Amino acid sequence: MIVARQPADLRAALAQTIVGQEGVIEALLLALLSNGHILLEGPPGLAKTLSCRSLAAALDGEFKRIQFTPDLLPSDIVGTRVFDQRESNFATVLGPIFANVVLADEINRAPAKVQSALLEAMQERQVTIGPQTYPLPDPFVVMATMNPLDSEGTYALPIAQMDRFLMKVNVGYPTRDEELRILDRFAIADTQPLRAVATLEDVRAWRKQAHDVHIDEKLKLYIVDLVAISRHADRVTVPSEHGTPMRVSELIDYGASPRATLALAYLARARALLEGRDFALPDDVRAVAPHALRHRIGFNYRLTTEGVSMDGAIAALIAAIPAP
Repeated sequence: MIVARQPADLRAALAQTIVGQEGVIEALLLALLSNGHILLEGPPGLAKTLSCRSLAAALDGEFKRIQFTPDLLPSDIVGTRVFDQRESNFATVLGPIFANVVLADEINRAPAKVQSALLEAMQERQVTIGPQTYPLPDPFVVMATMNPLDSEGTYALPIAQMDRFLMKVNVGYPTRDEELRILDRFAIADTQPLRAVATLEDVRAWRKQAHDVHIDEKLKLYIVDLVAISRHADRVTVPSEHGTPMRVSELIDYGASPRATLALAYLARARALLEGRDFALPDDVRAVAPHALRHRIGFNYRLTTEGVSMDGAIAALIAAIPAP
């Protein structure tokens, strides 16, 4: 199938609105091409919400934003049934989850009962309201944001909820030059997101192309070994702030599940397509591995007490497996 527009066109459109944050833009596109969901974690004011809005505008799809708060109810997300006095029966009112791009803003500000309302939608691509089950639109992507700085009024995401996200991306501060460009683009000029750069049909075609990207047998074994070492990391060490090397296995309570193996394959194929290739490389796997493993490995308290960064430990695991 020949598609006039390519994923690179969408990346270029997002770059005209978002200053810097190339990693975030690429991650959003990888999640879209892989038919997965993404969790963005970072301090406020780093364009997490703007990135999601810009992607939805460029896709010409339906966009809904859900502000998660402690008093939010599951019915506020998926919908509810209301009694129609004229017809003397119940009518279903669909919630904001029924959209192509759903922004779950500050998802960790709602309790587990509300977060669990997303589980069926994110995994099964459907929502059950009363006796009826309703399919969600295609494509359907949940883009959630989380602020790591606030501890009061927040709830830890359940493991099952975290595992539903294809990738977790840490959003960092811009450089000095990037911040100057932000000032020029938004304080001096009036920059609006580009609209209708690609259609939903384009996205469905891109996903088929990504699914057809070739993964060599050696690369498959590399992916399996990369996930397996998170469960048996006795021989992998990482320096601590005390100067003594720590065994990574002492920092991990549980390793990544087979869902991480699938996530690495999906993301590697999507990255290859984004780079214009029809085959995946070890570099694709290494580039996406931190995003796929960051929220699937159960690190314990010693990570903090020993002064080891999570990304440093994950980098040590990746480096321990030689690339084919």
